[in-house]
Amino acid sequence: MKYTTALFIIFTFSILSCQNINNENKNSKTMKYNKLTEEEARVILHKGTERPHTGKYDNFFEEGTYNCKQCGTPLYKSDAKFDGHCGWPSFDEEIEGAVKRIPDADGMRTEIVCANCGGHLGHVFLGEGYTEKNTRHCVNSVSLSFSPLKDFVKDFEIPKTETVIFASGCFWGTEYWLQKQKGVISTEVGYIGGHVRNPTYEQVCTKTTGHAEAVKVVFNPNEISYEELAKIFFETHDPTQVDGQGPDIGNQYRSEIFYTNDNQKLISEKLINILEEKGLKVATKLTEAPKFWKAENYHQDYYEHKGTKPYCHFYNKKF
Repeated sequence: MKYTTALFIIFTFSILSCQNINNENKNSKTMKYNKLTEEEARVILHKGTERPHTGKYDNFFEEGTYNCKQCGTPLYKSDAKFDGHCGWPSFDEEIEGAVKRIPDADGMRTEIVCANCGGHLGHVFLGEGYTEKNTRHCVNSVSLSFSPLKDFVKDFEIPKTETVIFASGCFWGTEYWLQKQKGVISTEVGYIGGHVRNPTYEQVCTKTTGHAEAVKVVFNPNEISYEELAKIFFETHDPTQVDGQGPDIGNQYRSEIFYTNDNQKLISEKLINILEEKGLKVATKLTEAPKFWKAENYHQDYYEHKGTKPYCHFYNKKF
């Protein structure tokens, strides 16, 4: 399988970074390389050759990166590897700038070495027709180390997040329950669903802006699912009350889910159906999320700062 463009960019960046660092220190006496075994030194330092069909990476086709055994520089991506039926790992393309070609003294073959440390890799052959690139890097396994793709992705993975916006009465109480859930990365109270741009709390309280008090929740779906969050939403307010929640009355206190993807909408519909089958007349609206306007700072994390509990949001198991 081919790597994505994003991974290729990361690979290239890693190579360039290694090259820039090492080029600046090539002549430094303090440069340290990996300690080599006797056999590795025979091949890498003294340009020897391992016996065919004995190398670790001869019949090996996992996804990842092949690196120089001596200095660790990435040399080949696994999607460049093919079966050359020669007894040594074969690649039809190196990572750009990672491998240097040096004509043998006899003029018959071309040696390949790590461009960073000069370690012997093997030889390159052209025109054999094994792949469309018509190139075969014949490399000794002992000249290489291997980094699995799964480890590489884990090291550089950007945490995946998902966002949803819930409205269920006073946003202080809504936030109180949602921000307590494991997997919730952040919460932010604000206004949504109306026609006034950048509304103030005072404007929303006039009940003329169309906005609802709401909480934007950013969460890690690998730690908490949207369905689990939505259940908490339904179980910490009365979804049957229209335009209000407890003593707070007005359309700014309505029950509404502002979903950010179709999956959230489908799950919300499923949960509403379950509640209605239980005899509840659910007033919760489902709306694709429009622009969310952050509320004033003194509204953020209200109960966390105050050290008390909500007066109109209580947990009541419904599922």
